[in-house]
Amino acid sequence: MGDRCVLGHASELKNSIMLNDAKAPHFAYVGDSILGNNVNLGAGTKLSNLSVASEKELSTGQRPTIKIVIDAEEVDTGLAKLGAIIGDYAQTGCNAVTNPGTLIGKNSLVYANTSVSKGLIPENSIVKLRQVTEIATRRID
Repeated sequence: MGDRCVLGHASELKNSIMLNDAKAPHFAYVGDSILGNNVNLGAGTKLSNLSVASEKELSTGQRPTIKIVIDAEEVDTGLAKLGAIIGDYAQTGCNAVTNPGTLIGKNSLVYANTSVSKGLIPENSIVKLRQVTEIATRRID
């Protein structure tokens, strides 16, 4: 942990690096990740580090490595667990989730409740969730 970092209430940090002024103030999970300078994780942000389809191979007991695509080229990280690498001054909104192998460029914003796919989010990006909320009449019989 760098200088002036915040790892707050009910937040967990595992095998990760927080550079100066990085903040995971409450209810965050930061697994196998790197937070750049002045990164701020909104409440409930989860940096997922293990693929859901990551079963161990029976003969070796090893999990498959995380592969990501950057500029149409697949890159094997060589790691079975990799959370997110988040650039300086990037922020996530409340309850954002990054999938294993997410790279977020500096000065980027991830809106609340967004699930970010693995791969590269360029610097100065805004990642938004678009959904439609429908209100229907409830019938009570």
